[in-house]
Amino acid sequence: MSTTHPTGPDAAGPGDSRTVREAMADRLLRAATRSGAQLVSEAAVLVQGAAVLADPIAGAVYSTPATAAADGVHAAAHPQDHPHHVQRPAAGAVLVLHPAPTMNAEHVGLVATTTAALLEVRGQRAAELRAEQMRLHSTLLRLLLAGHTTSVTDTVRAGGLTHVTLYRLTGPDIPTAHQVLWRAVRPSLAGHGGACALIGEVDGELLVAELHHGSDDGRVLRLVSRVSERHNLLAGLAGPLPLAETPTAHADAAAARHSATPAHRIVPADAVGTPQLARLLPPGPYTAWARSVLSPLTPDQRHLLLVRLRTGSAPRAATALGLSPGTVRTRLRGVAALLGADLDDITVQAHLLLALRAPTRGDGQGEGEGRPESDRPARPETLPGGILDTEAARTWAVGLVGGLEPHLRIALACWLRHHARTAPAATELHVHRTTLTTWLTRCAERLGQNLTDAAVRAELHLALEATAKDGDDPRALPRRGGRTYRRL
Repeated sequence: MSTTHPTGPDAAGPGDSRTVREAMADRLLRAATRSGAQLVSEAAVLVQGAAVLADPIAGAVYSTPATAAADGVHAAAHPQDHPHHVQRPAAGAVLVLHPAPTMNAEHVGLVATTTAALLEVRGQRAAELRAEQMRLHSTLLRLLLAGHTTSVTDTVRAGGLTHVTLYRLTGPDIPTAHQVLWRAVRPSLAGHGGACALIGEVDGELLVAELHHGSDDGRVLRLVSRVSERHNLLAGLAGPLPLAETPTAHADAAAARHSATPAHRIVPADAVGTPQLARLLPPGPYTAWARSVLSPLTPDQRHLLLVRLRTGSAPRAATALGLSPGTVRTRLRGVAALLGADLDDITVQAHLLLALRAPTRGDGQGEGEGRPESDRPARPETLPGGILDTEAARTWAVGLVGGLEPHLRIALACWLRHHARTAPAATELHVHRTTLTTWLTRCAERLGQNLTDAAVRAELHLALEATAKDGDDPRALPRRGGRTYRRL
């Protein structure tokens, strides 16, 4: 009777099987002392196939060959679809081996178990150093926000990096999200791929600063997005901006975060509200008017005004800027005096947002350039004729609010005029606060807009003004039986 013996690493008799196992373990141990990538590569060689370390957030951490990454990630997520793959949990991830068909199952299992154990050891060693590294990252982030960019770039050995993209995240469990994002990004002070990521907890929120050469590759954005979805975080994104403007990016990211919702968890600073209208206005009159309106303000005052308009209140603006509410209110009173306008008026807010979004704002312009003939700054309460009277602006406005029923238009316009306060608006409309709240909920659903976003409210006000009708008055709200509303 003949017996068929296995081939490959397990083609050994009982006397030397121990030697084969020891040789295999020795090869994996030597690879583990070099790097995790080398360890996974050695495992792939020993099973004469593919090996992937798949993380639920980062995707494929290591893969040999590189083309096996997608298959390994899918196998980790759906093991029932890949019965021929061998999987082991390892260091918060999943080790996936796809051995050659001729490989002995016992040998493959031993390779998988040994590799996973070594990955765990490497992970524990990394965890021991992680606390110190996290503290260092938090310190570097504070230095970056304080303007010490040279010290930070020297520390991370990234003197050639010129720009920063900043994320500010808040949520119910920031420490856990911090740990998960750290493992996914695997930040290094030496950086990689022409970029360097700094991750830390600063003032109770998770802050991520990606330093790069003017544009990022989207890797950190994808990882932040996945962590945000998994851990119910809301995030604001600002940049890329020059490193010297990191404090500006920090404030802009906080302002953008106030517009984030569970449906849109990461909001870029340049997408707060709906900026389509600014691109539809006639550039000549629009730019000249915006330059004239903002001419009394310094760049710092304009930025303060922008953050106030985006966040919707002085306390929120103070949080975004890292200042006290009293300081912000004092500075805003100075801005209001220079503009000669009431910054709490919804029309003024909408017009100022338009001015701040104009292609040019008069920075560095000659004295008086773009101003009216009277050489006096334009008033933000009114727009010059012809700006919102164009067909493009009317089409935009109708597309935004044209689908609202008359009673919803009246209620929304009244609520906006009362600074988004329900009680005084309900009093003017002569309806119960609960009724008005229900109507506002319907408005948000019909429009697909976040009414808690101050910039969105400002643009809705502009759209309602551009499509105003004679019957858009609280007194014209039809009724039956005293305070009972009757549908039109």
